[in-house]
Amino acid sequence: MAERGKQTVRDLRRGSRSTLLQRLYFEGPLSRQELGRISGLSAGSVSNVIGELLADGLVEECGSVDSDGGRPRILLQVPPDRAHLVGVDVGETQVRVALFDLGLTELAASDHPLSDSGHDADHVVELILTGLSEVLADSGIDPATVLGVGVGVPGIVEQGDPGTDGLGIVVHSQTVDWDAVPLGRMLRAGTDLPLYVDNGAKTLGQAEMWFGAGRGARHAVVALFGSGVGACVIADGARFRGATSSAGEWGHTKVHVGGRLCRCGSRGCLEAYVGAEALVERWGRAPAGSSEKAGLAALLAAAEAGEPEAVGLLTEAAEYFGAAIADLINLFNPERIVIGGWAGLMLGPRLLPDIRDAATAYALRFPRAQTSIDLGRLGPDAVTVGAATLPLWHFLESGGDLPERLAGAAPALR
Repeated sequence: MAERGKQTVRDLRRGSRSTLLQRLYFEGPLSRQELGRISGLSAGSVSNVIGELLADGLVEECGSVDSDGGRPRILLQVPPDRAHLVGVDVGETQVRVALFDLGLTELAASDHPLSDSGHDADHVVELILTGLSEVLADSGIDPATVLGVGVGVPGIVEQGDPGTDGLGIVVHSQTVDWDAVPLGRMLRAGTDLPLYVDNGAKTLGQAEMWFGAGRGARHAVVALFGSGVGACVIADGARFRGATSSAGEWGHTKVHVGGRLCRCGSRGCLEAYVGAEALVERWGRAPAGSSEKAGLAALLAAAEAGEPEAVGLLTEAAEYFGAAIADLINLFNPERIVIGGWAGLMLGPRLLPDIRDAATAYALRFPRAQTSIDLGRLGPDAVTVGAATLPLWHFLESGGDLPERLAGAAPALR
């Protein structure tokens, strides 16, 4: 048995595989020589590990470049068609399930509006499993090539024991009346694919940090502005989770003591003033029977037309939002704040200048001067993409090891 705290040969091998696989995934195509230079691994280690990854079908040669006076250097990349990922967004009005290749190109998607049952947990699980079956059938993909299903949910996620195969995943969400919902166990009854669940704002944050407006930053906050409000705090390149993974419940920080009643049951929450649901409700002039998105679009159109009530409501929302961003700047000193979510992207072009001005007015001058505030780049479905990064990260961090239940599918991935 290895001494506690000391790495075994297997640990070192896995770490080397993970390092090279991540470099190739995020920065490839690269040559073996470039991999050695940027990874710090010896030429011999790079050669051995790349040989393994090539044999496993997780890396492929993809051309060559001229070298200085020697033979051309062979370029390597992670082949996007070697495996697949599923991302699920349990949103406020619908459940969206999408199938991606390893390069996160969407191959199939299934959208299911929530019925009158709303966020009843059994109903949500049924929609997730139905969507999963549909995207697999529509794409013709062999389920054995799916590395896992990532699910973004509203609320706080307890991951449970890593050895329980997802059965220990429990979700707490006051806004949708989920109190210790055993989501992992419920989903496991309908699929044997590996399961990964996290808060939707955190999955959005992961996507924007990897592929969007947060890329390259080490300290950032990615804000989800939809029906409700949430945030993903990135500290020194890692998501800040807190003691019980509830860090980032920014929408339920207080902006008005004794103020408006929030969906969580408390009063004065940021979400009760700037969430899309609250804005549409406060305006009160959305067409009867319209969806929340249609109602917000109508509010925006009314403001663009100069309707005083709509203009005033959005001006106030921008100030609340900017003041709340100032709190993030003062607390976390980020390099970058990214505003995403469907409502954020819809209202952003109009509100962003006022949000920046309010943040400047309420934040401390020095940290505010170091922080940029911009809109997300991945579109309104970024939570779904972010959810798919959950199994992707496990795949990369493990050095490309397949889950045990998929070991028999290895030939299909070569």
